[in-house]
Amino acid sequence: MKIPKLPPDLNTIWERIKDKPRLLSKTFGDDLGPSAKGKYLHWDKLCYYTPPKGLSHEEWWFALKIRRRNSFKQLPLLDKKGEPFKYLEVDPILERLHKIDQGTGGFIRMPDQITNPDTRDQYYVTSLIQEAITSSQLEGAVTTRKVAKEMIRTGRPARDRSEQMILNNFKTMQRIGKLKSQSLSKELVFDIHRMITDKTLKDSSETGRFRRPDERIVVGDMYNEVFHDPPPAEQLKDRIAAMCDFANGKSPAGFIHPAVRSMILHFWLAYDHPFIDGNGRAARALFYWSMLRHGFWLFEFISISQIILKAPIKYARAFLYTETDENDLTYFILHQLKVIRRAIDQLHQYIRRRTEKLQAVERELRGVATLNHRQRDLISHALRHPYQHYTIRSHQVSHNVVYQTSRLDLFDLELRGLLKCQKVGRTWHFTPVDGLEEKLAKLA
Repeated sequence: MKIPKLPPDLNTIWERIKDKPRLLSKTFGDDLGPSAKGKYLHWDKLCYYTPPKGLSHEEWWFALKIRRRNSFKQLPLLDKKGEPFKYLEVDPILERLHKIDQGTGGFIRMPDQITNPDTRDQYYVTSLIQEAITSSQLEGAVTTRKVAKEMIRTGRPARDRSEQMILNNFKTMQRIGKLKSQSLSKELVFDIHRMITDKTLKDSSETGRFRRPDERIVVGDMYNEVFHDPPPAEQLKDRIAAMCDFANGKSPAGFIHPAVRSMILHFWLAYDHPFIDGNGRAARALFYWSMLRHGFWLFEFISISQIILKAPIKYARAFLYTETDENDLTYFILHQLKVIRRAIDQLHQYIRRRTEKLQAVERELRGVATLNHRQRDLISHALRHPYQHYTIRSHQVSHNVVYQTSRLDLFDLELRGLLKCQKVGRTWHFTPVDGLEEKLAKLA
C-alpha cells in the first residue's frame, strides 16, 4: 500500500485564480457541490477523473474543498497539532443511516431465525466466531477457520498465539454484550484491552495500560514505510478522557447520529493507538460496544471484520484519506457505512443459505423409509427448535398414538443418534443432538 497523493495547497490555488473573474465564477458556481461525479473523492482519486469544462484538476479540487469547508461538523477529536477532526453529512450518508435505523434497531423485516428465541443463539454464536476469527486475522493471526471454530466450539485451550488471539476476541465479543449498559471509562477501555490481549503479549505487563513515552509505536509496513505516527504518550490520559466523554454523549453539544458516533469511536481509538498491541481489535470492539449500547441489537449477529478482511487496503486507505485531507472523517464514515451494509447483506445471505439447506434436508427426510411419518415430523420440528424438549407424553398427544408407540418412536431416534435422552425424575426428556443437520444428511 502507498501513502495517498497529498492534496495541492489551497492557498496556492487561490493566489492563481483570485484575479481571474471567469475562473472565480466557474469555481463558485451553483453547479458544483462537495462531491464529484456523485462520489466523495479524495485528491488521490479526483486527479484521475475528468474535471468540469473550463477547470483544471486543482481548480476543481479548490471548488470542492470550499463547499466542504462551509458545511463541516467539528468534533472534539483533535490531531497531534490540536486541529479538530470533522465530517460532512454528504449523500448518501443520511440515506444509509436511515436504513441502519430501520434494519438493525427494530424488528422490521428481521428473519424469523433471529427473532425466534429457539434458533437465535445458533446465529449469535456463529457471528461471534466469525468476528473473532476475522478481526484477529486482520491483526496477523494465522490459522484456518475450521481449526478456530473447532477450538471455540469444543472449548479446548489455545495452542499458539494466533489461536489465543481468536479465543480472546470471542470472549471479548461475548462480554461486550453485557458491558453495553456501562458508561465508557478509562477502566472499561483497559478491561477490554486486557481481554483482547490476554496471554498474547511477550510482556504481560503491557496489557491494560497506556504505552509509555519510551515505547514509540508507529503503524507501517515491512519496508519501514510509516503510515501513522500516533499522538505522544503524554497526551493519552487526556485524549482517552475526551473519547469517553464523546462516547457517553457529553460532547459535542449538537446531535450526532449514534451509528456515526460509534464509527468515530472506532477511528478515535485506532488513531490514538494507546496500547503496545491490540489497538485494532480494541477499536472494533469499542464500535460494537457503542452500537449495542445505542440499541442496534442486530449487531450481535453482524461481523464487520469479515467484510474488512476482504479488502483490508480500502480499510487502511479510509484512515489515510482522513489524515491526509485536513482531518476529514467523511472518508472513514462512508467506508464504514459500506462495510455495515455489506455485513447486513452477508447475514441475510447466510440465513437464506441455512434456510435452503434446512429445507433440502427436510425434503430428503421425507424419503427416508426407515423413519415413520411421526418421526419425520418430530425431526423436522427439532431442526427449527434445536433446544426443544420432547417427552413420550408430548409425542403421544401430538400424534394421537398409544404410549408404547410413542416410546418406541423416541427411543428409536435416540438409537439412531438423532436425539439424546435424559431421565428427569420419572420422565424421559429427549432433545436434538448437536449437528443434527449433518447426521440427517448422512442418513438421507
